[in-house]
Amino acid sequence: MPTTVPAYGEEAAERLASMADVTASDSALRRFLHGLPGVDAVGLQARAATLGTRSIKTTAKAYAIDLAISMIDLTTLEGADTPGKVRALCAKGLNPDPTDRTVPRVAAICVYGDMVATAKEALGGSDIQVAAVATAFPSGRAALPVKLADTREAVAAGADEIDMVIDRGAFLSGRYLEVFEEIRQVKDACAREDGTAAHLKVIFETGELQTYDNVRRASWLAMLAGADFIKTSTGKVAVNATPPVTLVLLEAVRDFRAAIGVQVGVKPAGGIRTSKDAIKYLVMVNETLGEEWLSPQWFRFGASSLLNDLLMQRQKLSTGRYSGPDYVTVD
Repeated sequence: MPTTVPAYGEEAAERLASMADVTASDSALRRFLHGLPGVDAVGLQARAATLGTRSIKTTAKAYAIDLAISMIDLTTLEGADTPGKVRALCAKGLNPDPTDRTVPRVAAICVYGDMVATAKEALGGSDIQVAAVATAFPSGRAALPVKLADTREAVAAGADEIDMVIDRGAFLSGRYLEVFEEIRQVKDACAREDGTAAHLKVIFETGELQTYDNVRRASWLAMLAGADFIKTSTGKVAVNATPPVTLVLLEAVRDFRAAIGVQVGVKPAGGIRTSKDAIKYLVMVNETLGEEWLSPQWFRFGASSLLNDLLMQRQKLSTGRYSGPDYVTVD
């Protein structure tokens, strides 16, 4: 996966430039965001539930399990994290099942900024990305200079991706331009001296945004500000990723590409623990966006325990039985 942000095509650049008036003032941005079509909550929940009933069997299930493994951001974000724990997580990401070398590697290892150098060293020259949470994760409660310094330090340490959190208080207060400018400046802070940049994932903490309409508005706000990925949650609150909320994000990136010509990734995070759940999300992606988004470059799972269940189910498909509880490592 490339770690440089792809240059926008001429047409997409022109379309983005045409949106400059939308972000020229707080009132203009508010008019645009509140002018987006409202979300039919009942219809949204019904569609998400219907997609979740699709039956995936045999070879299709095996393909989906391997695809889901390749999309995982294997995560440790605890106050008790140590270099040893991060190295162990990296070893698992590189070789998820030591008894089966055909298991794909995960997409990324996600850590706090002070663990980036440790993760980079442990991953060596592999293609696994190192993602760092920044901007006063998970609360987002810090002054902008602190958030920018947090981002720059993680990028300087070698982070390939930055997961930032928006200021939910500002967003819910209707200070949309303030949130837009913060995302834009964090995006600028992701740049490296060699002209490349870390990818920026913008976390909404959807469990705190109260309505599906707010989730849609936050999605468009982040994409207009330059997000490479939009992400549901930090995994640190009671309500994290849900199928209906993820469907709102998927529809937003679909509509954004249709309008602007720029493709943006989606990452549901928190609460996705089983293979069955992961496959439901993949069905949702395929039905809403098509096969083009079924790639780690455009869709990720933020998870810590999901990988273990995927490995257990993968082994069940290949051998016809489950292994004992010590088959997978406890992270």
